Amino acid sequence: MKLERYPGNPILSPEPSNPWESFSVCNPAACYDEISGTVYMLYRGADADSAYTRCIGLATSKDGVHFVRAGDQPVLRPEPDRWDGGALEDPRITRIGDWFFVTYVAYPRPQGPVWKPLDQWLRIDYPDCFPGALKWNISSVGLALTKDFKSFKRVGPITNAWDNDRNTMLFPEKAGGRWWRLHRPMRRVGQAWGCAVPSIWISHSEDTLHWPLEHSTLLLTPRHDWEGTKIGANTPPIKTAHGWFFLYHGVSRTDSHYRLGAVLLDLESPTRVLHRTRDWIMEPTEDFELNGLYREGGVVFPCGTIVKDGRLMVYYGGGDKHIGLASCDFDALLEELVREPA
Repeated sequence: MKLERYPGNPILSPEPSNPWESFSVCNPAACYDEISGTVYMLYRGADADSAYTRCIGLATSKDGVHFVRAGDQPVLRPEPDRWDGGALEDPRITRIGDWFFVTYVAYPRPQGPVWKPLDQWLRIDYPDCFPGALKWNISSVGLALTKDFKSFKRVGPITNAWDNDRNTMLFPEKAGGRWWRLHRPMRRVGQAWGCAVPSIWISHSEDTLHWPLEHSTLLLTPRHDWEGTKIGANTPPIKTAHGWFFLYHGVSRTDSHYRLGAVLLDLESPTRVLHRTRDWIMEPTEDFELNGLYREGGVVFPCGTIVKDGRLMVYYGGGDKHIGLASCDFDALLEELVREPA
C-alpha cells in the first residue's frame, strides 16, 4: 500500500507578506480536537534572512485539508541568549489529558544557509571553555506545553545536548507504568552503540522532562536499501488494537531521498517491535518534493498524522519548502502492516 497524495498539493506554501515564513514552510505537526472539530497544525517557517531564522507557526482547519493561518506572527520563536535562541523547527504534538505536549528541535545560535556547502554556514568563534553544544551549534529537543496553541510554557530541553538529538516525540499515555519517547541521537553511532548509522531509539522516564541515558534502548536500525544512510521516527505514536503505530523515514544510500515506512510496537512493552514495512509507503515524486532546499533533492517529511473519518491523514514537508497532504484508509494500512514481520 502507498499513501495517496491530495490532488491540490501543496496545501501550505511560503507567505511573502510574513517575513518569518516568506522563504519556506515545512515539516508540520498535527492533532485533531474531536470536540471542536478542529485540526491544529504547527509548522516550521523560515525567513529569507542570512541567518536562515526558523520559527513555528500555527494554522487550523475544519476539514483537515484547507488550512487558515492563525495570524501573521509565529506562536513560537527563538529567544536570544537562551539554549534555543538560534532556530526552532520540526515540532511534534502529543495530547496528554487536557494539555498538548509539543516537542521541537532547537539550536543555540543561527546556522545560516544550511542548504549550501558547510563552509557557507554561519561561523562564530567561541573560547575553548564554552560548552561544546554552543561552539558547534548542536541541536537539542525542547518541550513546550499548551492548552490553546496561543500561550506556551517552554519547560526546557529533554535531550542530552551532546547527543545532537532530533526526531523526538512522546507517547500519549504511559505504557507499563512509564512514560516513553522516540528519538534519534546522531552521535550514538558505532560498535559500542550497536548501530552503524543514526537510528531510532526509545527511552522511558518517570516524568516527561528527565530522560536518563541508562533508560534508552536501540529500537530500529536500517534494514533495506531505501533506509541505508539513516532512519528516524517521524510521527507521534497512535494507539491501535494492533499496537503503537508510527511513521518513520529512511534515507537511501543510492539517491539520498527521504522515504517513509511504518511500524507497530507492543502496547505494554514498546521496546518490542511487532511489525515493520519492508517497502516504503511514500517517496518523493512531485516537483515541490524533488526541487526544494535539500541539497540532495527529494524529501517527504511528516511530523504529524491524524485519523479522521477512518483515514490516516499525513501532513508532510516537501523539499523543505512546502507542505503537502497524503492519506490512506487506516484500517487497510494496519491490516497490511500486521502481515509484515518485525
